[in-house]
Amino acid sequence: MSETVLFDYWRSSASYRLRIALNLAAIPYRAVSVDLVTGEQKSPAHLARNPQGLVPVLQIDGLQMTQSLAILEYLDQTRNLGLLPQEPAARVQEQALAHSIAVDIHPVCNLQVVGYAAKISATPDSAREDWMRRFIRPGLQAFEELLGAYQQVPFCTSNTPGLADICLIPQIYNARRWDVEISDLPRILQVEAACAEHPAFSAAHPDQVKP
Repeated sequence: MSETVLFDYWRSSASYRLRIALNLAAIPYRAVSVDLVTGEQKSPAHLARNPQGLVPVLQIDGLQMTQSLAILEYLDQTRNLGLLPQEPAARVQEQALAHSIAVDIHPVCNLQVVGYAAKISATPDSAREDWMRRFIRPGLQAFEELLGAYQQVPFCTSNTPGLADICLIPQIYNARRWDVEISDLPRILQVEAACAEHPAFSAAHPDQVKP
C-alpha cells in the first residue's frame, strides 16, 4: 500500500479538518508542511500538486486529492467513519451545519482574503482583527442557534463526532486566536469540551503539529 502523505499547514483550518479525519480513521500519514506565510503554496512544486495554490493536498490510495470537504467525503465512504447520517433529513442537517462554517465563514477568513483586506484598509494595523471578528462571531452565533435542536448529545448532532464537529473545531481555534467572544455560546463550548477529550481531535490540534 502506498504511503499516505498530507501536505498541510499547521494553522490551516482545512488541513486541521483532515488531520482530525485521518486520526478518526486511524490512518498513519506523513505530514509535509507548506508554509502559507512565506508563500510556499505558490511554489512550482506545490502548484503542480494543486493549481489553486491551496492546502491541504492528500495523497492516499494512489490518488492525489484537493478540497477538504471532498476529501472528507472520500474518507467517510472508504473508511466507514460515519461522519454523515444515512437518513436523508438528518444527513442534510449535518451537512448544513458543516457548510455554514466551511462554505460561509472559512472562505472569507482565509489568509489570502484577510491579507488583501488589510492591504487596502485605511487602518491596516487593526484590519485583520476587525475583519476576523466581523465574520467569525456572527457565523458562530448562527451555528449556536442551529445547534438548538441537539441539546442532549455531547457532539454537534449525536454521541459520536460527525462532519459538523470536524468543521467546527478548527473554526473555534481561529475564534480564540483572534479574540472573538464565544463565552456566551454554551452549546458550542459543550461540543468543544467533548472534542477536546477525543484523542483524534486533540492529536490534530495545531499546537501538537506545529513545525
